Amino acid sequence: MSGVWVFNKGVVRLVESPNSERKVLVHSTSNEIITSYTVLEHKLSSLGWERYYDDPDLLQFHKRSTVHLISLPRDFNRFKSMHMYDIVVKNKNYFEVRDM
Repeated sequence: MSGVWVFNKGVVRLVESPNSERKVLVHSTSNEIITSYTVLEHKLSSLGWERYYDDPDLLQFHKRSTVHLISLPRDFNRFKSMHMYDIVVKNKNYFEVRDM
């Protein structure tokens, strides 16, 4: 993971280096690169994640059996490695982040 972790007002976020390699989220079972939120939503729903529609600025998913919430920017072009790693941590053995 390249970049710098920034702590601001109680929130930690990863600021990626502009020279870093491009990261992709891969569904481990099918070896499929996640290329859109439609594909991601299909994969997450098969794992028991449900879509929340409360916030118009975010795509959010919740799994009833856990306290986990996945929050993503509505625009897939703003989908960054920090979002990918959040998905990986909450779905061990199903997703991984790879360098392109």
